[in-house]
Amino acid sequence: MVAAKTTVWLCPGQGAQKVGMAKDLAERFPQARQTLQEIDETLGFPLSRLMFGGPEDQLTATENAQPAILAHSAAVFAVVGPTIDGAAVAAAGHSLGEYSAYIAAGALTPTAAAALVRRRGELMQQAGTERPGTMAAVLGLATAEVEAACRAASSGGAVVVAANLNAPDQTVISGDPEAVAKAGAACKERGAKRVVPLKVSGAFHSSLMAPAANHLRLTLERAPFRDPAFPVIANATAEPVRDATRARRLLADQLTAPVRWVACMERAAELAGAGARFIEVGPGNVLAGLLRRIVPQASVVSLGTADDVATFLEAA
Repeated sequence: MVAAKTTVWLCPGQGAQKVGMAKDLAERFPQARQTLQEIDETLGFPLSRLMFGGPEDQLTATENAQPAILAHSAAVFAVVGPTIDGAAVAAAGHSLGEYSAYIAAGALTPTAAAALVRRRGELMQQAGTERPGTMAAVLGLATAEVEAACRAASSGGAVVVAANLNAPDQTVISGDPEAVAKAGAACKERGAKRVVPLKVSGAFHSSLMAPAANHLRLTLERAPFRDPAFPVIANATAEPVRDATRARRLLADQLTAPVRWVACMERAAELAGAGARFIEVGPGNVLAGLLRRIVPQASVVSLGTADDVATFLEAA
């Protein structure tokens, strides 16, 4: 067993997917392989084959990327979770990663969560087709300045908002393409170092996702949710969620609300206290990097590959 420590689980969101993801985990760890197989069976198609071998354009489609990232996180957690000897005090996930966080907290099974995010991705894709939108990352500018630029650029029915508050100087904006372009230009005038357009299929975490949120709310009401064993920090409020009813509501609200990641990590650190360990489960290490910028004193490890997991288990 891993030495007892207070633990916070972190689960990545869309954009972390890549061809080959979780293949080494499935080859080395039976628990990971079984988790992926069960998700394949639930979804009714070989998602794991798409994860392992692509093609990339299909893997990056919203309705595939979201369950793929969740499946990767669930596969890592299936191996690592049972080895943790100590209190898990919280979990948090970025956007779709919030569903993975509910897996870690025992509120959703991996298969139920995969079905939910598959539907979520389909609805988001559909909303993006009906009203095309886009997103861009603003780097090197305070969030308050980005929000001001968005307010100024939202006019004549066009919408742009600060959608992902990822770090004090990293904010993703989302909305109608012309408004995003206008806000991006304004951010540069205000001193942003870079404005990077993102390859997405819609204006996620903005009011343009309202049709998707309405449909998702109905799906969530029917989902087999349990109260989490420990709190999950909600993206929409940056507050801990301790019951299934509130979890369902906030996961639907999340589609049109900003991801308040800075506040989420600050709240998680408060709950965890000094000496806590943050463990990122899933592809990449983006959340670990953001955490180091938000809570510099935090101890964090990213577990995405079979080697990462093996090294972590060997250190127990």
